[in-house]
Amino acid sequence: MTHDHGNLHARHRAVLPSWLSLYYERPLELTHGEGRHVWDADGTCYLDFFGGILTTMTAHALPEVTKAVSEQAGRILHTSTLYLSRPMIELAERIAALSGIPDARVFFTTSGTEANDTALLLATTYRRSNQILAMRNSYHGRSFSAIGITGNQSWSPTSLSPLQTLYVHGGVRSRGPFAELSDRDYIAACTADLTDLLGQTAGGVAALIAEPIQGVGGFTAPPDGLYAAFREVLAREGILWISDEVQTGWGRTGDHFWGWQAHADNGPPDLLTFAKGIGNGMSIGGVVARADIMNCLPANSLSTFGGTPVTMAAGLANLTYLLDHDLQGNARRVGGLLIERLRAVAAGLDLVREVRGRGLMIGVELVRPGTDEPSPEAASLVLEAARERGLLIGKGGRGGAALRIAPPLTLTVAEAEQGATLLAAALRHTQDQLAGGGGE
Repeated sequence: MTHDHGNLHARHRAVLPSWLSLYYERPLELTHGEGRHVWDADGTCYLDFFGGILTTMTAHALPEVTKAVSEQAGRILHTSTLYLSRPMIELAERIAALSGIPDARVFFTTSGTEANDTALLLATTYRRSNQILAMRNSYHGRSFSAIGITGNQSWSPTSLSPLQTLYVHGGVRSRGPFAELSDRDYIAACTADLTDLLGQTAGGVAALIAEPIQGVGGFTAPPDGLYAAFREVLAREGILWISDEVQTGWGRTGDHFWGWQAHADNGPPDLLTFAKGIGNGMSIGGVVARADIMNCLPANSLSTFGGTPVTMAAGLANLTYLLDHDLQGNARRVGGLLIERLRAVAAGLDLVREVRGRGLMIGVELVRPGTDEPSPEAASLVLEAARERGLLIGKGGRGGAALRIAPPLTLTVAEAEQGATLLAAALRHTQDQLAGGGGE
């Protein structure tokens, strides 16, 4: 069957915002998926190494999740938080226990943006301050408050904000003024910078919000232990630590269930936000916080769609599958193999500056060959070349110059090998293309 892509794209442009960007010169319409594969409207099959932006966490059309959604939809679709909800309570109990936060309370939202917005509301109310520390190169969502703490120019359309945001060094290990230092000295320098910054603020800062691995930022990360060192400084001032686990949660990094656990010398964060993968495509986000923080709001609130029965049933089934099948262990094993393969490929390419990440959260930063200058053009070309070969990946980083690789956590060794081979061919094709005069 042939579909009129041009007409559908024209209709998209006619009714949706111009800033709602699409991948590819000829945008894809994905119609169905299974496992780690998706199909477009023309029936072309792709190996999916991006999972709907890290959201299809376990697999496309996972039977356990599909069954849970269908059965719950057959009983009741919606009630709201004004009524007791067994699936919401059961999922909250499991997440609270897994969070590591003592006396934890859980509030469900519909997205990571809304989860981070809620965490900011809680922290600023609890501390009675609108000052927020955020990391340079960070991204926390698209709401007005989340944009106000986004340290990535490509995703921050306005400087107007209800918050006073102060940006801290440390989220990007291999660039910036401390890049040449050892890990130990890097942590010391960033911590000294934080201490100096706090000495210049007027009044108490509410919280530091940080992604353990920066998602939109191109899967960059500090050395393990940086946020533990930051926590010592913050704790002396009573400043809260919010760990944004929207992309790093649920075992994706392989080594840990949560990203914060790579920085766990002095315990869990005060607040933890989550979303994306827990619903395997259903709209679930949320905040975990200590009871005294969660309960600090001096007014009533509710969520019409947060915690709705169908999404909670999906989340429960998905989390159960993930734990029962040790998908964190699979992310560690298969992700480790994939990183090794990609680093071997990159060693022979001037186009690739760095392959980084952990588990099934891998970034490949591209540069203009022969320079250290990030190349968004190269990333766009690689995306197209990978698609032509049957592989879907994402991009991010400064100006969009880093490839983002985040397959479903059920990825097999054979699929990892296949994806690495396809991406290697796309990278080589792009390097040859740029060298042939089609580049910057």
